[in-house]
Amino acid sequence: QVQLVESGGGSVQAGGSLRLSCLASVYSFRDYCMAWFRQAPGKEQEAVAFIDSIDRPTYAGAVKGRFTISRDNAKKTLYLQMNSLKPEDTAMYYCAARLCRSGQYNYWGQGTQVTVSS
Repeated sequence: QVQLVESGGGSVQAGGSLRLSCLASVYSFRDYCMAWFRQAPGKEQEAVAFIDSIDRPTYAGAVKGRFTISRDNAKKTLYLQMNSLKPEDTAMYYCAARLCRSGQYNYWGQGTQVTVSS
C-alpha cells in the first residue's frame, strides 16, 4: 500500500512562490513515476508535471518555465517549486504515483490547497 501526504500549500499574492512537498510511504520510492495534478473549482483535473525514475521532468504548457518538479529518493519525497504564481494557478494540488512499469496513476494524496490572489 502506498500512502502519499502533501504539504506546503497556502495563500500567496500573484508573483509569489510556494513549494509543495509529497512524502511517500513506500518501500522503493525510486521505482515509482511521480506527478502533480491540480483541480480548480468547477474545472476538470489537469496534469501539472511529471517526473520519472531517472529524474526526467515533463511539464504542462501552462506552468512550463515557472514550476519545477523534483524528487529526493533518499527522503522519499516529491517536490513542486512554483514561482511567478498567477491567480489561474489557484487549485487543489494532488500528488500521484504509479509504478513506472504500469500505465495509470493509481495512488493519490489527499491534496493541498493553493490560492493565488491578484
